[in-house]
Amino acid sequence: MNAATSLTFDHLPHPGIVPVSERQALLVDPGFGRVFTDHMVTIRYSEAKGWHDAQVQARAPLQMDPAAAVLHYAQEIFEGLKAYRLEDGGAALFRADANARRFRASAERLAMAPLPEDLFVESCRALVRADRAWIPEAEGGALYLRPFMIASEVFLGVKPSSEYLYMVIGSSVGAYFKGGAPAVTLWVSQDYTRAAPGGTGAAKCGGNYAASLVAQAEAIRQGCDQVLFVDAAEHRWIEELGGMNIFFVFDDGSIATPPLTGTILPGITRDSLTVLARDMGLTVREERYALDQFAADAASGRIREAFACGTAAVVTPIGRVRGEGFDFTIGNGGPGTVSSQLKAALVSIQRGHAADPHGWVERLF
Repeated sequence: MNAATSLTFDHLPHPGIVPVSERQALLVDPGFGRVFTDHMVTIRYSEAKGWHDAQVQARAPLQMDPAAAVLHYAQEIFEGLKAYRLEDGGAALFRADANARRFRASAERLAMAPLPEDLFVESCRALVRADRAWIPEAEGGALYLRPFMIASEVFLGVKPSSEYLYMVIGSSVGAYFKGGAPAVTLWVSQDYTRAAPGGTGAAKCGGNYAASLVAQAEAIRQGCDQVLFVDAAEHRWIEELGGMNIFFVFDDGSIATPPLTGTILPGITRDSLTVLARDMGLTVREERYALDQFAADAASGRIREAFACGTAAVVTPIGRVRGEGFDFTIGNGGPGTVSSQLKAALVSIQRGHAADPHGWVERLF
């Protein structure tokens, strides 16, 4: 067996667990990404030792040299997945193996040391077991896991780092979008693109998201919820939102989503919904879809629904699309039948309310 995959996690003593009363108060309405659990997982890599020093320890600030490679050359990748509370009080992970594969692919694209997939999954299990009390009981709540890896070698020079720090932190979360709006409004960015052919669009690295923030800020200034990006070459073909994939539902009941050509993140939720839609007997196509055609199909009624998807927000209906020189509504401007059915089917599997024919759910306790 590879030495890395046989690593055992040392559980270090925690000097100050959050008191039960304080934790319970935080879990009443945790929001998204602001309430953090007691522990974190760390694993280190060096060219000399490989992957080593796997620990579950108290969540704490990092000590980092100002010449650490990540601070200068942005060698950094991350993932996002959730642990769900089951009806009997247990907990489960959803498709952690798929996140592990994508994490490895991201590492290879960023010239980073690939973490063995089974070690990735075990690190997520270890954190959930340590922080099981932080999984919210409220409807829609979950424990969001953020595995990430940074280049930690201390040097100033453009080359792949020889040392890495891998970590997993946890955040108790509720709904991603606040305000109770039935659907989101998108702003189409005309001046910025998320990714280009040959770039890092298919990798889950921080730089992709940093590059999207100015466009997202523009969307907010325009009174919209999210930015929608088109391709870098022709500025015509729809690609994805700032942090989510997109689907279109047509009047014949078929579904389409942009193809994975290297500029779009291969979402785990995207893949899951594609499988579930086909299980329901729906035709799902992966094909390019032009913005001008989107507007025309919305006007004619050929497009009945559109929705975004991702781990954080799950399924989010799109009601309106705006941009320089156009403004159109999709369907009735609210949630559609197909998107609602798909979300219900996915959430039911994730939370153990429905059968799991694809083996996506792993019960932890």
